[in-house]
Amino acid sequence: MIRTVIIDKGLGIEQVVAVARFGAKVRLSERAKDRIARSRALIDNIVEGGEAVYGVNTGFGKFSDVAISRGDAVRLQENLIMSHACGVGEPFCKEIVRGMMLLRVNALSVGYSGVKLDTVELLVELLNKDVIPYVPSKGSLGASGDLAPLSHVALCLIGKGRCYYRNKLMDTEEAFAKCGLSKVTLGEKEGLALINGTQAMNAIAVLAVYDSRYLMEISTKVAGLTIEALGGIIDAYDDRVHQIRLQKGQIEIARQLRENLRGSANIRKQGDERVQDAYTLRCIPQVHGASYDAISYIEGIVSNEINAVTDNPVIIPTGEAISGGNFHGQYLSMAMDYLAIAVAELANISERRTERMVNPQLNYGLPAFLVEKGGLNNGFMIPQYVAAALVSENKVLCHPAVVDSITSSANQEDHVSMGMTAARKAREVIKNVQNVLGIELMTACQAIELAKKQDKLSDINAKSWHTVRKFVPYVAEDVYLAPLIEKCEQIITEQLL
Repeated sequence: MIRTVIIDKGLGIEQVVAVARFGAKVRLSERAKDRIARSRALIDNIVEGGEAVYGVNTGFGKFSDVAISRGDAVRLQENLIMSHACGVGEPFCKEIVRGMMLLRVNALSVGYSGVKLDTVELLVELLNKDVIPYVPSKGSLGASGDLAPLSHVALCLIGKGRCYYRNKLMDTEEAFAKCGLSKVTLGEKEGLALINGTQAMNAIAVLAVYDSRYLMEISTKVAGLTIEALGGIIDAYDDRVHQIRLQKGQIEIARQLRENLRGSANIRKQGDERVQDAYTLRCIPQVHGASYDAISYIEGIVSNEINAVTDNPVIIPTGEAISGGNFHGQYLSMAMDYLAIAVAELANISERRTERMVNPQLNYGLPAFLVEKGGLNNGFMIPQYVAAALVSENKVLCHPAVVDSITSSANQEDHVSMGMTAARKAREVIKNVQNVLGIELMTACQAIELAKKQDKLSDINAKSWHTVRKFVPYVAEDVYLAPLIEKCEQIITEQLL
């Protein structure tokens, strides 16, 4: 387990998750501190020279042609943060805000942003003392980055707003007094550097990719249990079939299925009982494989964004301040829309496998709804309904956000990414998929036991079946099922299988 993350040459997904979700400590390397100091010196030189530079001595957005005097520099930066901290809706959970803070530290430490070292060090101290700003989840257009949510984080640096300390929400001044921290006074360009960027949507994206990678693995494991329950035909996963399709993900999923099913006495060869299975069994490599490749592609986009400089203007080491558009979230917005689709498909095919197991017309002789004394007992009828409801909701959530731009700042910012919307939707889809796969997992274990196949499982599937049975018993007659579904979701979210 990663206990300390050092900000130096760049971060990976695992390091971000270690800090965001698991509370790892953060430390700036000496090289990072030096880069920050050199970049700040360039800003000081620009201020001394009197050159008009956006966000340093001018207003923001449509006000970029308004000159700001040096005496108003501090007020300009604080006004920016206070006016932009206007998000609404439920607050982001702790892991997302911690992810935002770490990613902002990392971006500022590259040395192109012109912030002061003590400003970055305060962000690090907030992480290490677990002082977490209160950040409403709605209000970002995804260009100029995540202005509203990042402003709520920056608000705490100047001693304003609210934050959580020891899991209690309080005014920032009170939290700082309790943990011995002091606010910073922002210099030229610092407010803009703190809030211009993609770190809020990318924090969600990092966690989403991390969870999706495991969902990808677990979906194929769960499918393997269903194949055992229904006596699926192994020939469909023959490597010779998949090599000639030329798709990497498909080849890999077929390999995983063969590995997971090795040694099973429940699977069949084609022609033993039937010539071929329905698509939900036969085409698992093709369907899961497409999602596998999509997640791999998206991981590359998100990994690049972790270490990107996304504020504006950027301070080039030669001393130039260049206004560009690195804050635009189009890359992440498209990636998160794609991720939602890729992960939703794992649930689409999963729910259909669950239907095959509970439907007496499709489950090869198993009792209707996988329960004894049907009629008196309803068995697994309604868990399939729940899975169907979640799959249907995902179809709504998978409508792309990126295609819906809207103008802002008096048409100065006339194309935006809606990347935050895309990221939030993807996270919700992932939660739904975790439950859908949990329902299939519970259903497959029930079907295996009803068919008395548990002693004929492959070694890998036997281990999975025994893990489930530690949390979820065989259902002989109707019981309160919601807690059992919750247990199966827990098995997936805590990566226990």
